Amino acid sequence: MSWTELAHPPATFGILALALAIEAAAGYPDALYRALGHPVTWIGRLIAALDRGLNRGGFARRRSMGVLALIVLLGTVGAAALALTALLALAGPYAGLVLLAVLCASLPAQRSLHDHVAAVPRALRAEGLAGGRRAVSMIVGRDPETLDEAAICRAAIESLAENFSDGIVAPAVWIGLSGLPGGALYKAVNTADSMIGHRTPRHEAFGWAAARLDDLVNLPASRLTAGLIVAAAGIHGVRAGFDAGESRPSPGRALAAVLRDARRHRSPNAGWPEAAMAGALGLALAGPRVYGGTVVADAWMGDGRAAAGPADIERALALYRTACLLLWGLAAAAAGLGFLL
Repeated sequence: MSWTELAHPPATFGILALALAIEAAAGYPDALYRALGHPVTWIGRLIAALDRGLNRGGFARRRSMGVLALIVLLGTVGAAALALTALLALAGPYAGLVLLAVLCASLPAQRSLHDHVAAVPRALRAEGLAGGRRAVSMIVGRDPETLDEAAICRAAIESLAENFSDGIVAPAVWIGLSGLPGGALYKAVNTADSMIGHRTPRHEAFGWAAARLDDLVNLPASRLTAGLIVAAAGIHGVRAGFDAGESRPSPGRALAAVLRDARRHRSPNAGWPEAAMAGALGLALAGPRVYGGTVVADAWMGDGRAAAGPADIERALALYRTACLLLWGLAAAAAGLGFLL
């Protein structure tokens, strides 16, 4: 198996299935992070250097320099990922595939997302409002001091749904399509958007290209994520039994919320997983929120209750775990089918 074959299906689906399993089991070890950092931190340093070096002048110049910065970033990350793929191919077809899977396991964040969100209901129960605000501030950008318990719980569920899409399903989609280069390039775009893709005086022009490209590359994942959540709700709805009442996850409600509400979200992508999760759990998510002291008016996703509690976060996490398993199943099935054909 050549290095080019390791960057195309079906090998890339095999790499993805192994990578998702490795990351779910081990996450990204703290010792490795302390010793070497993380691919996102390496990418972040390059983005920060480009921001310092190129982000100056008037609006038109900042926008053009932002496009140049994105080209440099993608060229650097893509070349490094292709070189690593070619190098690891020298280890042999199967060893190369496994080694690439280990590297790709650093790109999705199934375990980390689960642990951060699960900390919120624990903190609420153990320490009350102050603990919940502290825990949720680790995963959302809104002002925690403005949040009551219901808002804390909604924020945690919204973060779980949105980050499932852009932190797990999106890198998985691009790894599945083109292996380590695809996954690394996606993380470069997504990291650039998180660092410079804001509508602030410094970054509105310079980060324009990164923000627009991030919207584009997340389109397929957001729709797939909604489908995974709907399917997970169907599985849990059957398992819960018919006596569970309104607490039973509903795939019908989830699909209805997606079709009705997803396009009303201010983000072209976040509304899809958030609407699916809201409908599945019988909640209302998103809506008006406070960022940096400014109220951001957004549409509600779902038509259920806004009074979410710690138990709702745990129900959302159960759906998330099942949806992650479904994602792995899709990758494994695609790999198996591809190798058989």
